[in-house]
Amino acid sequence: MSHPPQIKIPATYIRGGTSKGVFFRLQDLPEAAQIPGPARDALLMRVIGSPDPYGKQIDGMGGATSSTSKTVIVAKSSKPDHDVDYLFGQVAIDAAYVDWSGNCGNLSSAIGPFAISNGFIDPSRIPKDGMATVRIWQANIGKTIIAHVPITNGEVQETGDFELDGVTFPAAEVQLEFMDPAAEEEGAGGSMFPTGNLVDDLEVPGIGTLKATMINAGIPTIFVNAEDIGYTGTELQDAVNGDPKALAMFETIRAHGAMRMGLIKHIEEAVKRQHTPKIAFVAKPAGYISSSGKQVSADDIDLLVRALSMGKLHHAMMGTAAVAIGTAAAIPGTLVSLAAGGRSRDAVRFGHPSGTLRVGAEAAQVDGEWVVKKAVMSRSARVLMEGWVRVPGDTF
Repeated sequence: MSHPPQIKIPATYIRGGTSKGVFFRLQDLPEAAQIPGPARDALLMRVIGSPDPYGKQIDGMGGATSSTSKTVIVAKSSKPDHDVDYLFGQVAIDAAYVDWSGNCGNLSSAIGPFAISNGFIDPSRIPKDGMATVRIWQANIGKTIIAHVPITNGEVQETGDFELDGVTFPAAEVQLEFMDPAAEEEGAGGSMFPTGNLVDDLEVPGIGTLKATMINAGIPTIFVNAEDIGYTGTELQDAVNGDPKALAMFETIRAHGAMRMGLIKHIEEAVKRQHTPKIAFVAKPAGYISSSGKQVSADDIDLLVRALSMGKLHHAMMGTAAVAIGTAAAIPGTLVSLAAGGRSRDAVRFGHPSGTLRVGAEAAQVDGEWVVKKAVMSRSARVLMEGWVRVPGDTF
């Protein structure tokens, strides 16, 4: 019996924010995987090491968490006034699917540096020293992201003294602007609040009726009050991820919230749409010890937020969920705003399991509808490895 040899595909392994992913240039993918479909999904799953019933992704590049089971495809932009198209694929760990329904805000910080280093940007636009601006079309959700990338001696600067809670070592700061972050394709007619309300009574069978803010900004997100579900908002990962009943509760809330937001038509669809919406719980400021052992004081933050990604409590905060937090905090009356004190604000600092994060957003009412023109936050990115990934030749 003959066995097919492995094929190798140019790829780069990059940390962006508090996530890691395998990055590809579209033109480097095998021809069958250059278009959306089963061949592309099969390839990316095999690269990452999914589906893995052991939940470890030992035979792939994934790290067995939602933060490390990620793939990115970058291409010369098809949109006017944009430099690159950025497509994000969240690979399920123990199931056979790739979720294309949303963006990864953390890996967004690596797109600008990747575009510059891989020849997508005209060299005349790259200063010898200073800041290069990259306009990114986020193809999953049809939104613009503007990345401000530091340049030293004509090349992307990756090292620096910018510290990001959830990332062990400092690096260079990349500022991101998420333009018009309300997700137009999602929910009811593209409204930031698809139910039409800042706060809803969300009926969840077996759990009860919960106050919930359901927002499309950055990524569709459902916010509930920590105390309503038996939490304080100071929890770390083990307090939730080691509790199967709690995880089942969060998934039930998430699924029914997805129905109310119009993201799915039948509750059973939620199992194949794990990346969106996100589910998060909020609370007023309180002190706690972060996962690294650092003391976070109530005076350091405006509120507490804990969020789940792909069925588990996230170790820090998803970048897209941070956009949702910043946007909701800027709109008086949401659960996020109320937890942060209820006043109007254009930036918020929240506590998450790994520490704190600041995100800015300016909101205004236009014809009775809330709009946010952009949300701003800083992340960092660093290339970890570059070369080729290998997959068996009969993968796709």
